[in-house]
Amino acid sequence: DSLKKYPLVLLIHGGPQWCWLSDFNYYGWNTQLVAAQGYIVVQIDPHGSKGYGRAFTDAVTGDWGGKPYQDLMLGLDYLIDKYNFIDSTKMAALGRSYGGFMVNWICGHTDRFACLISVEGVFDQISEYYSTDELWFPNWEFGGPPWRNEKTYRQASPSEYVKNFKTPTLVIHGQNDYRVDVSQGLMMFTALQTRGVPSQLLYFPDEGHFIRKLHNIRYFYQVQLDWLEKYLKQD
Repeated sequence: DSLKKYPLVLLIHGGPQWCWLSDFNYYGWNTQLVAAQGYIVVQIDPHGSKGYGRAFTDAVTGDWGGKPYQDLMLGLDYLIDKYNFIDSTKMAALGRSYGGFMVNWICGHTDRFACLISVEGVFDQISEYYSTDELWFPNWEFGGPPWRNEKTYRQASPSEYVKNFKTPTLVIHGQNDYRVDVSQGLMMFTALQTRGVPSQLLYFPDEGHFIRKLHNIRYFYQVQLDWLEKYLKQD
Protein backbone atom coordinates (compact mmCIF):
# COMPACT_ATOMS: atom_id res chain seq x y z
CA ASP A 1 0.00 0.00 0.00
CA SER A 2 1.87 3.07 -1.28
CA LEU A 3 -0.38 5.32 0.82
CA LYS A 4 0.98 3.87 4.07
CA LYS A 5 4.37 4.31 5.72
CA TYR A 6 6.42 1.22 6.57
CA PRO A 7 9.39 0.81 8.93
CA LEU A 8 12.71 -0.13 7.34
CA VAL A 9 15.43 -2.55 8.41
CA LEU A 10 18.92 -2.21 6.91
CA LEU A 11 20.85 -5.49 6.96
CA ILE A 12 24.66 -5.19 6.77
CA HIS A 13 26.70 -8.20 5.67
CA GLY A 14 29.92 -9.47 7.20
CA GLY A 15 33.34 -9.81 5.68
CA PRO A 16 33.84 -7.05 4.80
CA GLN A 17 34.93 -8.91 1.66
CA TRP A 18 31.59 -10.60 1.16
CA CYS A 19 28.28 -9.88 -0.57
CA TRP A 20 24.58 -10.52 -0.24
CA LEU A 21 23.37 -13.79 -1.76
CA SER A 22 19.90 -14.88 -2.83
CA ASP A 23 19.52 -17.68 -0.32
CA PHE A 24 17.65 -18.74 2.82
CA ASN A 25 20.12 -18.27 5.66
CA TYR A 26 19.54 -18.54 9.38
CA TYR A 27 23.18 -18.16 10.47
CA GLY A 28 23.42 -14.47 9.66
CA TRP A 29 20.20 -12.64 8.84
CA ASN A 30 17.08 -14.37 7.66
CA THR A 31 15.78 -11.77 5.21
CA GLN A 32 12.47 -13.55 4.72
CA LEU A 33 11.76 -13.73 8.44
CA VAL A 34 12.43 -10.01 8.94
CA ALA A 35 10.31 -9.04 5.91
CA ALA A 36 7.45 -11.24 7.13
CA GLN A 37 7.10 -8.96 10.16
CA GLY A 38 6.06 -6.07 7.92
CA TYR A 39 9.43 -4.36 7.52
CA ILE A 40 10.99 -3.08 4.33
CA VAL A 41 14.30 -4.96 4.19
CA VAL A 42 17.27 -3.28 2.53
CA GLN A 43 20.52 -5.05 1.63
CA ILE A 44 23.31 -2.96 0.11
CA ASP A 45 26.71 -4.17 -1.12
CA PRO A 46 29.05 -1.31 -0.12
CA HIS A 47 32.72 -0.87 -1.02
CA GLY A 48 34.56 -3.99 0.10
CA SER A 49 31.90 -6.36 -1.24
CA LYS A 50 32.74 -9.15 -3.69
CA GLY A 51 31.45 -9.38 -7.24
CA TYR A 52 32.13 -5.84 -8.44
CA GLY A 53 35.78 -6.08 -9.39
CA ARG A 54 39.01 -6.26 -7.42
CA ALA A 55 39.38 -2.49 -7.01
CA PHE A 56 35.90 -2.21 -5.46
CA THR A 57 36.65 -5.02 -3.02
CA ASP A 58 40.10 -3.75 -2.09
CA ALA A 59 38.78 -0.22 -1.45
CA VAL A 60 37.75 -1.25 2.07
CA THR A 61 41.31 -2.10 3.13
CA GLY A 62 42.35 0.39 5.79
CA ASP A 63 39.03 2.22 5.37
CA TRP A 64 36.48 0.13 7.26
CA GLY A 65 34.42 3.09 8.40
CA GLY A 66 34.85 5.31 5.35
CA LYS A 67 33.51 4.39 1.92
CA PRO A 68 31.30 1.50 3.15
CA TYR A 69 29.53 3.77 5.65
CA GLN A 70 29.04 6.44 2.99
CA ASP A 71 27.63 3.86 0.57
CA LEU A 72 25.10 2.64 3.11
CA MET A 73 23.94 6.14 4.01
CA LEU A 74 23.72 7.28 0.38
CA GLY A 75 21.82 4.12 -0.51
CA LEU A 76 19.28 4.83 2.20
CA ASP A 77 18.96 8.45 1.08
CA TYR A 78 18.24 7.28 -2.46
CA LEU A 79 15.55 4.82 -1.35
CA ILE A 80 13.84 7.31 0.95
CA ASP A 81 13.76 9.88 -1.83
CA LYS A 82 12.45 7.37 -4.38
CA TYR A 83 9.84 5.51 -2.32
CA ASN A 84 7.42 7.63 -0.30
CA PHE A 85 6.09 4.61 1.61
CA ILE A 86 9.31 4.37 3.67
CA ASP A 87 8.99 5.78 7.17
CA SER A 88 12.39 7.42 7.66
CA THR A 89 11.63 7.96 11.36
CA LYS A 90 11.30 4.21 11.93
CA MET A 91 14.52 2.64 10.68
CA ALA A 92 16.89 0.08 12.18
CA ALA A 93 20.33 -1.22 11.20
CA LEU A 94 21.39 -4.81 11.90
CA GLY A 95 24.79 -6.37 11.28
CA ARG A 96 26.91 -9.40 12.19
CA SER A 97 30.73 -9.68 12.31
CA TYR A 98 31.94 -6.87 10.02
CA GLY A 99 28.30 -5.84 9.87
CA GLY A 100 28.35 -5.68 13.66
CA PHE A 101 31.40 -3.45 13.46
CA MET A 102 29.51 -1.20 11.05
CA VAL A 103 26.54 -1.01 13.42
CA ASN A 104 28.93 0.04 16.20
CA TRP A 105 30.41 2.60 13.80
CA ILE A 106 26.95 3.87 12.87
CA CYS A 107 26.16 4.30 16.56
CA GLY A 108 28.98 6.83 16.82
CA HIS A 109 28.32 8.66 13.55
CA THR A 110 24.57 9.19 13.06
CA ASP A 111 21.32 9.22 14.99
CA ARG A 112 19.06 8.60 12.00
CA PHE A 113 18.12 5.09 13.18
CA ALA A 114 15.48 4.36 15.81
CA CYS A 115 17.43 1.33 17.02
CA LEU A 116 20.43 -0.86 16.23
CA ILE A 117 21.40 -4.52 16.59
CA SER A 118 25.11 -5.39 16.74
CA VAL A 119 26.08 -9.07 16.56
CA GLU A 120 29.69 -10.18 17.09
CA GLY A 121 31.04 -6.77 16.06
CA VAL A 122 34.45 -5.23 16.68
CA PHE A 123 34.39 -2.32 19.12
CA ASP A 124 38.12 -1.61 19.48
CA GLN A 125 40.55 -2.60 16.72
CA ILE A 126 43.67 -2.62 18.89
CA SER A 127 42.32 -5.04 21.51
CA GLU A 128 40.77 -7.08 18.68
CA TYR A 129 44.25 -7.47 17.20
CA TYR A 130 45.51 -9.12 20.38
CA SER A 131 42.55 -11.48 20.80
CA THR A 132 41.50 -12.71 17.34
CA ASP A 133 42.35 -16.17 16.01
CA GLU A 134 42.82 -14.68 12.53
CA LEU A 135 45.90 -12.54 13.14
CA TRP A 136 46.89 -12.25 9.49
CA PHE A 137 43.65 -10.40 8.76
CA PRO A 138 44.20 -7.15 10.71
CA ASN A 139 47.82 -7.14 9.57
CA TRP A 140 46.56 -7.16 5.99
CA GLU A 141 43.64 -4.80 6.50
CA PHE A 142 45.49 -2.14 8.48
CA GLY A 143 48.99 -2.40 7.02
CA GLY A 144 50.73 -4.17 9.89
CA PRO A 145 50.40 -4.42 13.67
CA PRO A 146 49.04 -1.58 15.83
CA TRP A 147 52.44 -0.60 17.20
CA ARG A 148 53.38 0.43 13.67
CA ASN A 149 50.03 1.86 12.58
CA GLU A 150 48.29 2.95 15.76
CA LYS A 151 46.58 5.90 14.08
CA THR A 152 44.99 3.65 11.43
CA TYR A 153 43.68 1.25 14.08
CA ARG A 154 42.25 4.03 16.20
CA GLN A 155 40.59 5.75 13.25
CA ALA A 156 38.81 2.47 12.45
CA SER A 157 37.64 1.85 16.04
CA PRO A 158 34.07 2.60 17.12
CA SER A 159 35.52 2.96 20.64
CA GLU A 160 36.92 6.34 19.58
CA TYR A 161 33.39 7.71 19.07
CA VAL A 162 31.60 6.59 22.24
CA LYS A 163 30.84 10.19 23.17
CA ASN A 164 28.39 10.26 20.23
CA PHE A 165 26.47 7.11 21.22
CA LYS A 166 22.75 7.76 21.65
CA THR A 167 20.79 5.15 19.63
CA PRO A 168 19.15 2.24 21.51
CA THR A 169 21.28 -0.83 20.75
CA LEU A 170 20.96 -4.57 21.25
CA VAL A 171 24.36 -6.28 21.52
CA ILE A 172 24.68 -10.04 20.88
CA HIS A 173 27.80 -12.16 21.38
CA GLY A 174 28.90 -15.73 22.10
CA GLN A 175 31.48 -16.74 24.69
CA ASN A 176 33.30 -19.09 22.29
CA ASP A 177 33.82 -16.54 19.53
CA TYR A 178 37.51 -16.70 18.65
CA ARG A 179 37.23 -14.51 15.56
CA VAL A 180 35.82 -11.50 17.39
CA ASP A 181 36.39 -12.06 21.09
CA VAL A 182 33.40 -11.77 23.41
CA SER A 183 35.16 -8.88 25.15
CA GLN A 184 34.34 -6.73 22.10
CA GLY A 185 30.62 -7.18 22.72
CA LEU A 186 31.02 -6.61 26.45
CA MET A 187 32.95 -3.39 25.84
CA MET A 188 30.32 -2.14 23.41
CA PHE A 189 27.56 -2.86 25.93
CA THR A 190 29.53 -1.22 28.75
CA ALA A 191 30.06 1.89 26.60
CA LEU A 192 26.33 2.11 25.89
CA GLN A 193 25.41 1.62 29.54
CA THR A 194 27.88 4.20 30.83
CA ARG A 195 26.59 6.68 28.25
CA GLY A 196 23.05 6.09 29.49
CA VAL A 197 21.90 4.71 26.13
CA PRO A 198 18.99 2.21 26.22
CA SER A 199 20.73 -1.10 25.57
CA GLN A 200 20.50 -4.83 26.08
CA LEU A 201 23.07 -7.63 26.01
CA LEU A 202 22.19 -11.10 24.71
CA TYR A 203 25.00 -13.46 25.76
CA PHE A 204 25.33 -17.06 24.59
CA PRO A 205 27.76 -19.06 26.80
CA ASP A 206 27.78 -21.99 24.36
CA GLU A 207 28.09 -20.29 20.95
CA GLY A 208 30.96 -19.05 18.81
CA HIS A 209 31.14 -16.71 15.81
CA PHE A 210 27.89 -18.18 14.49
CA ILE A 211 24.75 -19.05 16.43
CA ARG A 212 24.36 -22.70 15.44
CA LYS A 213 22.34 -24.56 18.07
CA LEU A 214 18.69 -24.79 17.07
CA HIS A 215 17.25 -23.77 20.44
CA ASN A 216 19.60 -20.77 20.49
CA ILE A 217 18.73 -19.76 16.92
CA ARG A 218 15.06 -19.47 17.81
CA TYR A 219 15.83 -17.30 20.83
CA PHE A 220 18.40 -15.32 18.82
CA TYR A 221 15.71 -14.24 16.37
CA GLN A 222 12.94 -13.74 18.91
CA VAL A 223 14.97 -11.28 20.96
CA GLN A 224 15.85 -9.32 17.82
CA LEU A 225 12.26 -9.21 16.59
CA ASP A 226 11.10 -8.03 20.02
CA TRP A 227 13.74 -5.27 19.93
CA LEU A 228 12.64 -4.16 16.47
CA GLU A 229 8.97 -4.17 17.43
CA LYS A 230 9.69 -2.06 20.52
CA TYR A 231 11.37 0.73 18.54
CA LEU A 232 9.82 0.46 15.08
CA LYS A 233 6.20 -0.44 15.73
CA GLN A 234 5.33 0.94 19.14
CA ASP A 235 4.54 4.64 19.47
